[in-house]
Amino acid sequence: MEQGGARDAVPAASVRPAEQALSAGRACVPEQARGEHTHGEPTGSAVPCVAAGTGQVRRHSVRGQILDALRDALVGGELVPGEIYSARALGDRFGVSATPVREAMQQLAVEGAVEVVLNRGFRVAERSARELSELAEVRALIEVPVMLRLARAVPAHRWTELRPLADASVAAAAIGDRARYAEADRAFHAAVLALSGNRRLVEVADDLHRRAQWPLVSAPALRRADLLADASEHAALLDALVARDLPVVQSLVREHFTGAAG
Repeated sequence: MEQGGARDAVPAASVRPAEQALSAGRACVPEQARGEHTHGEPTGSAVPCVAAGTGQVRRHSVRGQILDALRDALVGGELVPGEIYSARALGDRFGVSATPVREAMQQLAVEGAVEVVLNRGFRVAERSARELSELAEVRALIEVPVMLRLARAVPAHRWTELRPLADASVAAAAIGDRARYAEADRAFHAAVLALSGNRRLVEVADDLHRRAQWPLVSAPALRRADLLADASEHAALLDALVARDLPVVQSLVREHFTGAAG
């Protein structure tokens, strides 16, 4: 850690899920991105990337890849609330220059996940239990009425089509992968709300959902059992929606918002 407090020497274990996301999952960092970033390149521009094992060149946004990786690291608790991280140190960890990291961090600052600390880097926001409770209340005000309306109107087979998304969240929970579960959880809720046909609703709800997934200050790590309990509520919700059991739908949605992982 540098004298100013920014984490320039990032521990080997830190942001490891993010590093894995870049190398094996959602993103691949192209060779052209390793090393110095061209400052004349447009912000978030795409660069060629050879998908591992395919030989096929695809175009990806380095900034977008880093943003996804940092979001995973936030959800997984690898970026610690209250700590300051420099773009240079994170860039070294990801094998890119500081520029795309800084651009991604600026987006996270807009979302409220981090705060800009002049000449030092970015401090991970410290959230309280009260903030989490407020987010749950707002989400319930938005989503409960929508889900009740959908329960009355959407045919049973449309809910059945969402079973694979519910299963994906269970699979992520079963291996205790907090970042993957968070992504599967948001994908499930987004798919449910998308049946309303209101894209703005889906966007607003997803932003609130993402904020609710950031870890609390000094919160204990979620156990696999906690994630599995949360994931099981997705299947229960689908069952209630198929049956058009409105009281159960309302109860499950409210409980899910206030749960440990949802």
